[in-house]
Amino acid sequence: MTEMVYGTLPERNVEPILPKWWRTLDKWTMSCILALFGIGLLLGFAASPPLAEKNGFGHFHYVIRQGIFGVAALGAMFVTSMMSPKLVRRLAVLGFLVAFVALLLLPIFGTDFGKGAVRWYSLGFASIQPSEFLKPGFVVAAAWLMAANMEINGPPGKLWSFMLTIVIVLVLAMQPDFGQACLVLFSWGVMYFIAGAPMTLLVAMMCLAIFGGMIAYNSSEHFARRIDGFLSPEVDPTTQLGYATNAIREGGFFGVGVGEGQVKWSLPDAHTDFIIAVAAEEYGLILVLAIIVLYAIIVARSFLRLIRERDPFIRLAGSGLAAMFGVQAMINMGVAVRLLPAKGMTLPFVSYGGSSLIAGGIAVGMLLAFTRSRPQGEIGDILRGHFR
Repeated sequence: MTEMVYGTLPERNVEPILPKWWRTLDKWTMSCILALFGIGLLLGFAASPPLAEKNGFGHFHYVIRQGIFGVAALGAMFVTSMMSPKLVRRLAVLGFLVAFVALLLLPIFGTDFGKGAVRWYSLGFASIQPSEFLKPGFVVAAAWLMAANMEINGPPGKLWSFMLTIVIVLVLAMQPDFGQACLVLFSWGVMYFIAGAPMTLLVAMMCLAIFGGMIAYNSSEHFARRIDGFLSPEVDPTTQLGYATNAIREGGFFGVGVGEGQVKWSLPDAHTDFIIAVAAEEYGLILVLAIIVLYAIIVARSFLRLIRERDPFIRLAGSGLAAMFGVQAMINMGVAVRLLPAKGMTLPFVSYGGSSLIAGGIAVGMLLAFTRSRPQGEIGDILRGHFR
């Protein structure tokens, strides 16, 4: 009787969240991330016991901590990857604002842990590096501004994103943290190029970056010392670069054997910035090439999926995150083989570090959310329809 009076209710065909997430997810990228984390734990067993022994902890103290941080990072990645792009954008912008305020307060409440740069907040049981959480939030915020610029009567988002980038780069350089500053500037340049920036402007930005590097070299002893060490024709065998170079040379193609490496006893950052030297010494070139291939697959798959994306915000934000992820890995490995000056940057999902792991999980979760399959026509279809 009710149906005769009011009619039948429309059938709701709503797919459950988990099956929909799994169906639309880029499973290759997810598998590569999990493989990198597994390799990181494997290398942690080799690299961290000497440091744990030196600091009076159990042999696997840092491995256990890396596992705990890794579970938190993977949890953040899974949760973030299930979000809609709109929710990711809102939370990322909010997180960016919080991280930026934390970055500004570092000179007052931060510490350098004896490394010459105030980059961390010490919590006693752990430390937080705000710049790690700032990077993914910045990429999303800058992409949002650039996408708004493309709308009819939209705000001058490209100019605002440029001004925001300059402010962040200057704040990071004052720590000093030139590695993260370069990473922020590069990711913004990639997004700006995709958004249609003229080549002359990008060339001008490169010249400005070189000019800024010259100023930093003349005004920062910390920066000058690293550049001089990089340009020196001879490598001091007692420096971190010297130990890493020798370890890579000793590893050869197949490595010296599991647990047989010596560089972990000499390098204070063997489990973080120079983890690839441990991999090269004990497991050889084979494992290093496998790690490079995993990073290459993640970046390539992300860009291939983003090429088909119609939404300019998703396309820009995803491209910025993929570029930042890949370039950070290149910088870390480039430093270890002396192709780049030392920058103190971790290898994503492989190096030890709470902030870098959890922030990396959030960033990759955003990337997975942006690269999920969506019911839409491709850009080529739109262009063909436009010119008919």
